[in-house]
Parts: sequence; structure tokens; C-alpha cells
Amino acid sequence: MSVDQSERPEARLDQAVRVAEQALIEFEIAVETFRVEVENFSRLHHQKLGPMYARLDELDAQIAEARAARTGDPEDLRRAQEARAAVLPMPGVEELFHDWVDSDGLSPEAAAMLTDRAVQPPKRVRPSDEVRKLYRDLARKAHPDLARDEGERKRREEFITRVNAAYARGDEGLLRDLSEEWAAGPVPEVRLSESEELYARLEWLAQRKEMLALVARELEESAIGAMLRMAPDDPDRLLEEIAEQLLAQVAEREAELAGLVG
Repeated sequence: MSVDQSERPEARLDQAVRVAEQALIEFEIAVETFRVEVENFSRLHHQKLGPMYARLDELDAQIAEARAARTGDPEDLRRAQEARAAVLPMPGVEELFHDWVDSDGLSPEAAAMLTDRAVQPPKRVRPSDEVRKLYRDLARKAHPDLARDEGERKRREEFITRVNAAYARGDEGLLRDLSEEWAAGPVPEVRLSESEELYARLEWLAQRKEMLALVARELEESAIGAMLRMAPDDPDRLLEEIAEQLLAQVAEREAELAGLVG
């Protein structure tokens, strides 16, 4: 009597491993996609809103100084000193605001934006739909979690590192080149595994998923991640709304300052 190979315990276990692998890859793709979105939104947030925050800090300092000059009160003088200290250049401020603010204050680009003059918008690095599709296709084919030996895993890890870098830059041409490179490369050898190896594989996949769940939770709970979740389909509009609120605060501070020094 012949035995149906698909009914062997090892065959069912192997199928479970393959299902778990695909589920983990889809989860990793989702986490990496969200990570890039958070990173790009953070960059745009600093570039577009950084000058407004800097302007508010400067106005707060000027208001505190004007109030202290009027009253001469020691407490007002202390507050003025603290407010001024808050707008002094800090190490790395140029990098933080991507050249919008330097040791001399607002850059021409930032000043132009605050006065409603034309200004070159910050560079957009949000991946297009086609870039997302290319990235997901490559990740599903070449993901390291599909490797069954250390050599193949290392090859896939090095390749996926290049794929992630191209995706983060939104480089559609490079992703297409990488797709061709993978298609022309060696096909990973599929071999049968013993039950012990399959169980170990399932355990590793579970541990990997737990680690990714922590990464995803950290991204979601970050300040930028929380903001991005508020408007996942139109984050640019969210930035515009925040900018409008900040500009209104700038106008209020300017009016308050004018009343103190007028």
C-alpha cells in the first residue's frame, strides 16, 4: 500500500514553515514600508515646519526681553534669559533643519516661506506606487528569510540591503536593475528538511516576528508615526494644516511684541 507523501508529518510541517515564511515576509514588507514613510515624513516635517518653530522661539525671546525691559522684575529678567538661551544655536542644528536655520538665524529659503514669497519646496522622497510595487516584488522573491542555509542567507541579506536603500531613495530605475539582477542570479536550492530542522525554523520565524512587532510598535508610538497615522492618505495636507496653525501663532506673537515695544 503506497503512502501519500503529502500526508507525511514532515510534509505538513514543511508546508506550515512555508506559510509562516510568507506571512513573516509580508509583515516585514509592511514594517519597512511604514519605516520609510515615517522617515520621509520626519524629513519633510523638519524642512517645512522647522523655520516656523524657530521663528516662534525667536518671537518668544523678544517678547520676554521686551516685558523684562518694561518691568525690570528679576523674575521677568530670568525668563527672558531662558527664552533667549532656547534660540541660541545648538550643536547639529544645521543638520536638524537641513540648512533652513544656521548660526545667523533663518536662511533665505526659510525667510521667504515665512513671508509668503516663492521658495523651492523641500525635496520629495516619498516612493511612488510603482516603486512600492517593485520593492514588494523584490522583497518577496529575495527575502533572506527564505534562505535555508547560511551562505544563501548572506547573499540575500546583501542584496536586500541594496533593495532597501534604493526603495528609501525612491529610485525606480535602480529597483528595475536589481529585479533583472535577481532574475539572472542563481536559483536557491530547495532541499528537504528533517523534522527537527523544520521545528527550529518555525521557532526562529516566531522570534523574528516578535522582534518586528516591537519595531512596528515603536514606529507607531513615535511622535512622527502618530502624526502620520492621522493622515495616512494625505500627509502633505496634514503638514499644511500644522503650518497654518504655526503661522497663526507667529502672527499672534508678532502682534503681542508690537504691543510691548510700540
